[in-house]
Amino acid sequence: MNPAVPGRITSIDFFRGFTMFLLAGEATELYGQLEKSHVGIIQFIGMELSHHEWHGLHFWDLIQPFFMFIVGVAIPFAVANRLKKGDSMSTITRHAIKRSLLLLFLGWGLYFADAGKLVFRFQNVLAQLSVTYLVAFLIKDKSFRFQLIFTLVILLLIDLAYRFFPVEGFNHPWVKYEDLGAWFNNTIEGVDKASEWATLNFVSTTAHTVWGVLCGNY
Repeated sequence: MNPAVPGRITSIDFFRGFTMFLLAGEATELYGQLEKSHVGIIQFIGMELSHHEWHGLHFWDLIQPFFMFIVGVAIPFAVANRLKKGDSMSTITRHAIKRSLLLLFLGWGLYFADAGKLVFRFQNVLAQLSVTYLVAFLIKDKSFRFQLIFTLVILLLIDLAYRFFPVEGFNHPWVKYEDLGAWFNNTIEGVDKASEWATLNFVSTTAHTVWGVLCGNY
């Protein structure tokens, strides 16, 4: 075993690396092959490593929350390290804003490259992270109570918004393409039917990033 790298936090590196390892497995379509297996345990693992179809929960549904959470955990350590090096909070804040804009640019860039034209979508992890990271950073010094209440409130509000959204045709909260998330996607993209993945997911996943900050501070 190699000794831990000085200045690094092994648990954070491991958690981040584990999450990326699982994402790499998806990129190779390995899990889809496991799911086709006739061996029960292998098929079960393959099913757990795929998204559940709009109800229930599979292990794979935790991967994006994992990713957002570990970003939040790292924020207090990164800020403390920069302060130790002599950076001011204003300098660190400017850096955080620049990083947020860069994440958004890269997230959009992936959509541009795939579509061959300008497509302003926010569903991928980079684009979502550009919002959740900045919000978590800006409230990182608030009290534990404030951050916890903030996350519970936004989760409650987005849930209620889905349940009681009044626009006809988009007032079926748990039906694909017929809910608030679909309406919001269609509106910002200027199309009649956008992705099943909701841009508004950034609201709930902001809570995951802030929870990471709470753990990092702890």
